[in-house]
Amino acid sequence: MNARDEIFSRIRTALADVIEPDPTIDVPIEWVYERPTPMVDVLDRFVETVEDYKATVVRVAAEDVPAQVVALLAGAGVASVVLPSGIDAAWRTEITGAGFTVRDDDPVLDRLELNQIDAVVTAAAVAVAETGTIILDHGSDQGRRALTLMPDAHVVVVRADQVVSDVPEAIGRLGSAVAAGSPLTWISGPSATSDIELSRVEGVHGPRKLLVILAE
Repeated sequence: MNARDEIFSRIRTALADVIEPDPTIDVPIEWVYERPTPMVDVLDRFVETVEDYKATVVRVAAEDVPAQVVALLAGAGVASVVLPSGIDAAWRTEITGAGFTVRDDDPVLDRLELNQIDAVVTAAAVAVAETGTIILDHGSDQGRRALTLMPDAHVVVVRADQVVSDVPEAIGRLGSAVAAGSPLTWISGPSATSDIELSRVEGVHGPRKLLVILAE
């Protein structure tokens, strides 16, 4: 008997007592995909895991978001900001009034223009507490992918009701975006990489600074 025959023989022996050919019926699983994973406080877990990635997280009341956006931009030392077309009007008004140079992506900015802009401000689609991941589906309040990859700082506003427990639950929230063929960007902390000596370099694949506002 060669190795191939021996492998198949062992498989047949292992399956000898399997009567039901459908594995989903033969081995029932109680776990339900998209069901939340129990945790003490999903928002606390989200903040903790995002901060582990060396990102800045600020929790504020929803009405304080515009002022907090400006405070984070000022703290990051930026002068110019690109805003998606569907950004909250109150955020835009506050940013413009604070004296930042505001750029719009209409007409579409090219790579050289985006590279000269200091920061981008966006909303989010969903956020994952277990992994500290923020997901963009690039709706009008988030803009196209290039806007969140080229500037050096990214201020992203996450609503408390957008924070879910884990990745399977997040996937359930993203069903309509996936069905529509929208691109998804998964952000887990500022862009960073390291070489074989584990020397960390930030800003290689995207913004060096990730500034998160959790609106409660």
